[in-house]
Amino acid sequence: MLPLTTSSLLRSAAATGIAALMTALAAPALTGSALAADKLSYFTWSGYELPDFNKSFLAAHPDGVEASIFSDDDEAFTKVKAGFKPDLAHPCYDKIARWNKEGLLQPIDTSRIKGWDTIFPVFKNLPDIQAGDGKVWMVPWDWGNTSILYRADLVKDPELSWNFLWDEKYKGRIATIDAVHDTPLVAAILAGVNPFDMTPEDLEKVGAKLREQRPLLRNYTTDMTSVEQALASGELVAAMTWNASATTLKKQGVNVEFMKPKEGMLTWSCGFVLLKDAKNVDLAYDFINSRVEAASGKELITQYGYGSASQAAFALVPKEELERLQLPDDPEAVLKSTVFTGPMKQNDDLAKLFEKVKAGG
Repeated sequence: MLPLTTSSLLRSAAATGIAALMTALAAPALTGSALAADKLSYFTWSGYELPDFNKSFLAAHPDGVEASIFSDDDEAFTKVKAGFKPDLAHPCYDKIARWNKEGLLQPIDTSRIKGWDTIFPVFKNLPDIQAGDGKVWMVPWDWGNTSILYRADLVKDPELSWNFLWDEKYKGRIATIDAVHDTPLVAAILAGVNPFDMTPEDLEKVGAKLREQRPLLRNYTTDMTSVEQALASGELVAAMTWNASATTLKKQGVNVEFMKPKEGMLTWSCGFVLLKDAKNVDLAYDFINSRVEAASGKELITQYGYGSASQAAFALVPKEELERLQLPDDPEAVLKSTVFTGPMKQNDDLAKLFEKVKAGG
């Protein structure tokens, strides 16, 4: 039913013979409103909004997605918890329990995910994404490694260890990632504690290790573009990065190596979550289906050097290209020699500690 004021206005217009004109003027506004409502709101990492990753979605829905960017999942979680309401977001696995605990998500029906059966079992069977009855809280899409990227021409015979980022010899020429599940996690490993379940005493050890590192760093950052530029110029000799930075700099001809620390690289997996108050659920499923396609995964592999969660994507990439990228086509093989980034029970306490250390405390 129309509001009284609008009804009265239309009756008045009819009486004066201009009702048809008003209807014509109103129609475009309604159409525009409907079109605006039909645009998917996607909240993701910088670089993950590329149209190459969802070509079939855009073919069906031209200009059908609007992306907002976050720098790390803690920022994403905080913003959504504070009231930002995208339809779809792209956090990593270790944060899913936190999003769920706050009631931010709705289950995703795997029967509506066309490529669900192509996803590696090691990812689709992760415990914290299970929602029961053929439903999940996250559809895995990408996986990769975090390690030390260093200039092989400026660093000779480095110790293959995370301790490299604590080496006073490189003071002022090293950088690390400004995220709880990266630098503090590595500090915990080097401190000899379990990063995924820490006692107060363990946290003190991690804090001491972080304070030891702080004066040696040029900066903490999640801006990989700036890190890549600094490595290319020689301003930095090494930095904690993800696979994509190694791929990018090698394509540019920069002499870099992505280290395999004796303590193990960090391996992570991220994916798509459907927000509880999503307004465009059908569009979200269309988008996820487009992203899970093998062709999308191929673009992820070849452009960034990350692993696709889809086994079918690897079949599209030549073996020699995977070897060049140092990317095995079996994530389970990778996980035998790396540390998988899972939920950290003391995440909030660790985040507070990290902020205090960065501030000089």
